[in-house]
Amino acid sequence: MAGGGFADGGTLKRAHLYEYKITGYFIFACIVAALGGSLFGYDLGVSGGVTSMDDFLKDFFPKVYRRKQEHLHETDYCKYDSQILTLFTSSLYFAALVSTFGASHVTRNKGRRASILVGSISFFLGAVLNAAAVNISMLIIGRILLGVGIGFGNQAVPLYLSEMAPAKVRGAVNQLFQLTTCLGILIANLINYGTEKIHPWGWRLSLGLATVPATLMFVGGVFLPETPNSLVEQGRLEEGRKVLEKIRGTAKVDAEFADLIDASNAARAIEHPFKNLLKRKNRPQLIIGALGIPAFQQLTGMNSILFYAPVIFQSLGFGSGASLYSSVITSGALVVGALISMALVDKFGRRAFFLEAGTEMFCFMVAVAITLALKFGQGVTLPKGIGIFLVIIICLFVLAYGRSWGPLGWLVPSEIFPLETRSAGQSMVVCVNMLFTALIAQCFLVSLCHLRYGIFLLFAGLILIMSSFIFFLLPETKQVPIEEVYLLWQNHWFWKRIVGDGDQVEPDGKLGSQV
Repeated sequence: MAGGGFADGGTLKRAHLYEYKITGYFIFACIVAALGGSLFGYDLGVSGGVTSMDDFLKDFFPKVYRRKQEHLHETDYCKYDSQILTLFTSSLYFAALVSTFGASHVTRNKGRRASILVGSISFFLGAVLNAAAVNISMLIIGRILLGVGIGFGNQAVPLYLSEMAPAKVRGAVNQLFQLTTCLGILIANLINYGTEKIHPWGWRLSLGLATVPATLMFVGGVFLPETPNSLVEQGRLEEGRKVLEKIRGTAKVDAEFADLIDASNAARAIEHPFKNLLKRKNRPQLIIGALGIPAFQQLTGMNSILFYAPVIFQSLGFGSGASLYSSVITSGALVVGALISMALVDKFGRRAFFLEAGTEMFCFMVAVAITLALKFGQGVTLPKGIGIFLVIIICLFVLAYGRSWGPLGWLVPSEIFPLETRSAGQSMVVCVNMLFTALIAQCFLVSLCHLRYGIFLLFAGLILIMSSFIFFLLPETKQVPIEEVYLLWQNHWFWKRIVGDGDQVEPDGKLGSQV
């Protein structure tokens, strides 16, 4: 079938010789690194809740607060249409977008661990500034510092987890990042639910508690080992082998270490990794990993729901407390989805989750659009039954996203780049992801105001497009060693026409097969 593109495991070079055990040292390293996801998740969850709190709106956005109190026909979809309010949310993602290029340099030259530490420090400072804010300028500057932290963390953590994990469990290990992101969202919503009742400074507590995951990540990061891939890339071969033996729980790592050295030799020959991304042999990784998947992950509409779940539910007629409670339910569904994906993604594969969940998400978005078209926008509160139906549909949508585009949007890009372009590629992933996150954050509320229920039909159409993209262009990567994923492109029905058989000589004189 056209969408297949599977590679025969027999074509892989040394994968059958890899040996490993799951060690306590490996588990500790992965759990600490995965805390980087909690920074991203906590902010995703907390920002939407805070922007729906009356005390916060009165202090910084009084016009929005006054509009929120009205129940006029024309403001049902438009209560929160304020570009300054959305800038409070999206400024973080624009900052993350810019900072990821600095993170790429640090990650490649100083190691993945260094970027994790820098990210935790910046996030901590941003949280302190936000909690102490007395004007919009302090809020925005704090958000920018948070964004730098997320830019560094999101650049380094998925790489760290993919490089530390044995091939057969890489999917589950990498999804620790998504799991901690989801737990961060859930905890943030629970905290918002409590602090919303603390007047008038509850919102400060919500924003200030972001220092907790940042502190945990920094303290744990001090004790993290660097990945063997990064140590070999830096020329620290003996140290790299020792770490590899320690995390694999065996001294029989010759085959895997040889693959790391081959990949590192190819990487050292590359002076400009961003430029190298544009070569024909890296075209699949560029189109799928660096551009397609991170952009589509945001265009599912999921982050719009996460950012503004409390705002959406209030606009739908729920009270402030009830809307935060509904957000807790939806973020709980996200955690369940992540756990399902962790348990089954290495058994059923990436493509199966993308395609099955994509079908569900399309149906749910259409259902939300039809319901709102028929029952909402008349200047009256939604009937309780309709409101409960919408919460259930949104929860099912979140559950589908939580086991597919959420975790796999980070997993697949982190496992398909060769070492020579891995840091640059991950920077592109974070950059594109944050660009679309920021644009969605900045545009969603004004789009909801003008497109009304049509915004959900737009997302449904985009989900159909992205599912087709996966079906035709993404080969299955489950249980393929990270340094041998490049062989999949040479056996794919479409990409083999572009990358060739890997034996052609590139302009820099290097064999294409030495990826």
